[in-house]
Amino acid sequence: MHLSKKCSFFKVVLGALLIVALLQLIYLSFLSKFHGKQQRYRYSELFGGSGKKSANTEKNSRKEHMRYSLSTGGMFDSSGQYRVYRNLIKSDFTSNQAPGSEAGSNVLALATHTTINNLYHLESLLARWQNSLSVAIFAHGQDVKFATALVYALSFFCPQVQALVDFHLVCLSGEYASFPEHDREHLSGLEDCASVFSRLESHRDRHRNYAIHGGNVSYPNNLLRNVARSGTESSYVLVLDVDMAPSADLHPQFLAMIARRRPPQPAAAAGEVFVLPAFEIRHVRKLPATKAELVQLYQVGEVRPFYEELCPRCQAPTNYSQWVNAHARNVQGGTLDVAYTLAWVDPWEPFYIGSSSVPLYDEAFKQYGFNRISQACELHVAGYRFSVLTSAFVVHRGFKVQGEFHGRKDEENKQNRVLFRNFKAGLKTKYPASDRHC
Repeated sequence: MHLSKKCSFFKVVLGALLIVALLQLIYLSFLSKFHGKQQRYRYSELFGGSGKKSANTEKNSRKEHMRYSLSTGGMFDSSGQYRVYRNLIKSDFTSNQAPGSEAGSNVLALATHTTINNLYHLESLLARWQNSLSVAIFAHGQDVKFATALVYALSFFCPQVQALVDFHLVCLSGEYASFPEHDREHLSGLEDCASVFSRLESHRDRHRNYAIHGGNVSYPNNLLRNVARSGTESSYVLVLDVDMAPSADLHPQFLAMIARRRPPQPAAAAGEVFVLPAFEIRHVRKLPATKAELVQLYQVGEVRPFYEELCPRCQAPTNYSQWVNAHARNVQGGTLDVAYTLAWVDPWEPFYIGSSSVPLYDEAFKQYGFNRISQACELHVAGYRFSVLTSAFVVHRGFKVQGEFHGRKDEENKQNRVLFRNFKAGLKTKYPASDRHC
């Protein structure tokens, strides 16, 4: 009798466990179906397949613009080696700019360039720069498809990207980009802005610096800079690499500085660019927002001049000691202004805000070496002066060190040095009346 009661008890327990297991299976099946339905809804929402008329009108218009831009097949660059899709995605800011817009509405934009594996930096750049931003992306091979899909996802899921960022795509001339209508491989699982940037960050180690496709494909940095620059209608442009960021509040401070100039005189007419001293910071550190924060970190060695280890002469003419030691007069609520003006000297390659009419970058320079210095050299020969700003700066995330570069860096530098000699000779013909040389 006692044994019979025990058996009955175990049967009840076993039955209860089976019921719990069955309920869990039903629940998991429901979750899976719900998640699948949600994903199908997200996918149909991305491509307008839901058939609903809603607040997605702007997103659909953005989709149609991208579809049209890609259908044109882009345009070849001057060398015929690259295919350029300009204005792949237009921001609300750019789309809403009309002829005769308010004078102060489009004064300063930031232009940047990157491969798809570094595009994740856009998230932190937007946290610092909440104004018009033009991004030129280089992609090759399978990355063309990935770049097109993720750029579209960014413009769909990220309100700040929709509002401010214009995208342009560059690939090899023999490659084509197409609208990612059926690209479930790259778009599945994307639910919001954070998930898109997370997907981009997972792609960050695909290749190292300029070692694209084993080093057999050249990264056209100057072409990309020009594409990004020409993608904005702003009066002034700051050109940066995507892993750099400007000081906080640069945009309103610069606009106020320009407005104070009486009478207003375009920098192009004055032959002037506005230099932002460049620094690099340890990876673990938060980027300084103000000059006061930067100087504190500089004094304890957590921030140092850009390229200090690799090419100290390339930034030394900025005169860091003069700029840093003058901080006491400028950090406490001081207005942005010109601290001092310098003549260019070799091999200075400053980061600067220039008018939209300054000479473009020479697109013959690719990969590593002489791509920015060649443009600074031309500005010098063309008669520009270099005015260093009092409290604005740019910071590169991480120290630049020798071991982080790809294997062919020195070889590329040597090839571009020869190109630079020819470039300097060409400037004599381009500016015959100039008494300046590089």
